[in-house]
Amino acid sequence: MEAYIIATACTKFEKKPDQTFKDLTEEVYRDLLKSAKVENGDMIGQAWFGNCGMGTFGQNNIRGQVCFTPLVQKKMFPERIGIVNVEGGCATGSMAFHGAWKDVISGTEDVSLAIGVEKIYQPNRPEKIQEIYDGGIDQFDRNEWLDFYKSIGDQLDKPFDPENKKGTIFMDTYGLQALWHMKTYGTTQRQIALAASKNHFHGSLNDKAQYQFKVSVEDVLNDREISYPLTRAMCAPIGDGAAAALICSKKGLKHFPTEIQQSAIKIKASVLSGGKYRAPHEPGLSRVAAKKAYKQADLEPKDVNVVEVHDATSFCEIYQLEMLGFCEVGSGGKFIEEGHTKLGGRLPVNLSGGLVSKGHPVGATGLSMVHELAVQLRGEAGNRQSERNKIGLAENGGGVIGFEEAACSVIILESSC
Repeated sequence: MEAYIIATACTKFEKKPDQTFKDLTEEVYRDLLKSAKVENGDMIGQAWFGNCGMGTFGQNNIRGQVCFTPLVQKKMFPERIGIVNVEGGCATGSMAFHGAWKDVISGTEDVSLAIGVEKIYQPNRPEKIQEIYDGGIDQFDRNEWLDFYKSIGDQLDKPFDPENKKGTIFMDTYGLQALWHMKTYGTTQRQIALAASKNHFHGSLNDKAQYQFKVSVEDVLNDREISYPLTRAMCAPIGDGAAAALICSKKGLKHFPTEIQQSAIKIKASVLSGGKYRAPHEPGLSRVAAKKAYKQADLEPKDVNVVEVHDATSFCEIYQLEMLGFCEVGSGGKFIEEGHTKLGGRLPVNLSGGLVSKGHPVGATGLSMVHELAVQLRGEAGNRQSERNKIGLAENGGGVIGFEEAACSVIILESSC
């Protein structure tokens, strides 16, 4: 059974203190219907609603049902259909996508909706923001990961201090990973800065991005230190937003206008993998997911034209290029330094601006990557358009277990053009 993306949508990512979860849900859903050129979602058989932080606002349960109630009342969203609430840390949006994709390839539904909605920014409530991020690491066995990171830190002469309050604990774990990579393979802080500067340039071309300005390599290096070797300009900002995708079967295409059917994007693969406490030299969970995805799609890394990776920090882009098979392990920094990943390069990466520039509303991030790939594969990205745009890949990670994410998604898409 084949599955297609018929439409995607994404709000601008930014701090939105005056918009509610319901507001963001309606905004991105209306944009999705507009993209699909339909008046309502009566053809939708099921929805997958991704969110991480709504509990800090008091809505712990039935999150999707609550957010879609106004749209049901307005006759824009079908009554009585199932809404599955999904949470997987920063990989939440991709998990929602995976669920909708499975609806279609299993033959259960002809049309399924994946949506991710997130509000992180809470003025004057920093403890609530921290609570969202704390949920992405084990809260039951705190000493297990404290001991793990302290041991790694001792080996690297970088004391692990989660109470330094320069950033979230995730930045400290990424700092350890980056420093290990530098000491093991000779990766440099400047190469990390090159990745950050490149993505800020891409973000300056994206009107959906939270940061739409260029940052030079020197300015990245001279920015405030968060957790060495990471500076602030190398780290994803706090923000709000929503993204969505409408997935359908070949039979389901009939619900949409001919021109929309003709621009449908084929889903070649969708794979999830899980994290574990691993040794620093052991390949990460994205390598596991990528191998399965390439096999599912009957493709190889060399077949991919455009990529979105989960650069919660700019070091992550270096590492994921290696895990996804685009370069040898240890050579990701050099790969970026040689210019392969910039607009016009051999393998453009994070043309959206990536998380460091586009923004990172946790539950919406994965689907925002899918949206960017859809825009690229349809040739609609304007002045940030990739020259080659047949095959796109998105890697999205969430939470943390030891030296890697707790969850990972790899999605491969193919243009119909």
